[in-house]
Amino acid sequence: MTLQLVEIYAPDNFLDMEDIQEEFPVVSYWVSRESKDKKLTRILMETNDVEQILNYLERMPGGDDAYQVMLLPVKTYLPREKKDQKDEEKDLQRASRHELFTAVEGSSHMSVSYMWFILFSSIVATIGIIKNSPAIVIGAMVIAPVIGPVTAVSFASVLGDFKLIRQSLLTSLFGIGIPILVATAFSFFFQAPVYSEEFIARTDIQIIDVVAALAAGAAGALSFIKRNEGALVGVMVSVALLPPAVVFGMVIGTGRWAEALVPFILLMVNVNSILLSAVIVFWLSGIKPNNWQDQQNANISRKMSLLFISVIAVVLVTAIVFINFV
Repeated sequence: MTLQLVEIYAPDNFLDMEDIQEEFPVVSYWVSRESKDKKLTRILMETNDVEQILNYLERMPGGDDAYQVMLLPVKTYLPREKKDQKDEEKDLQRASRHELFTAVEGSSHMSVSYMWFILFSSIVATIGIIKNSPAIVIGAMVIAPVIGPVTAVSFASVLGDFKLIRQSLLTSLFGIGIPILVATAFSFFFQAPVYSEEFIARTDIQIIDVVAALAAGAAGALSFIKRNEGALVGVMVSVALLPPAVVFGMVIGTGRWAEALVPFILLMVNVNSILLSAVIVFWLSGIKPNNWQDQQNANISRKMSLLFISVIAVVLVTAIVFINFV
């Protein structure tokens, strides 16, 4: 059982804890006076229940200036409450929509550190492919921050936040475009490593590559909603995106446009599959806006995203079949 602490700084008559306890599964709570007319209420809840009370607070009258809320992780709490193990296994505990949105908004921005990490990881990945060194390529995957903005595109699509979709798309395109440009520049000084296994692996495409990319996207989204993103999940998503982009850039740099088709399709297949599986995971996890109008926009956005991505997926899979069997 994971717990979170909701801290609410609000006027005296803003919250009635008796009503809160009746309506929400509160583990415990504490109230302290912070000033003459305001008090601080701390409410301890299970992670899965936090979104309910945050939605409740959003609907409270008084405007955004009436209260301030902070959400804090709780590492441990004593005395521990026993929970039935069967119920524990059934729960897919995820962070609240509000917490996830804050994380998504941060990763959707094209910060200076993001730009530098993309640039350095692109250089390292290109060198690794030229030297046919899996260790160097994996090292590039570790430092490549591509999982954040790609996940943000899918998350924003589920919420119907079109401003966030545009912002995340621009950041994602930058994260994919820079490796292509770096690899193209390297191809003017180094011969294309046509005998490198790392290079050859990205010039061959099979249906199973679609399955791998779908699994990578689903794992990335699941890790994100549980707020335990690890380096290994980020590496798995980066493996699906960075090397194909580098190989595509190398082939483009040599002017062999016909041979660039396969790495380009592989890159598009991986991007599309990751987005598709992430949208499905976010949708099934129950992420949706709070008010009715936003929910309608989110329903339209989600359906359009699924339709658009699915159509592209069919086209790309058809292209894979054509390449392999015609």
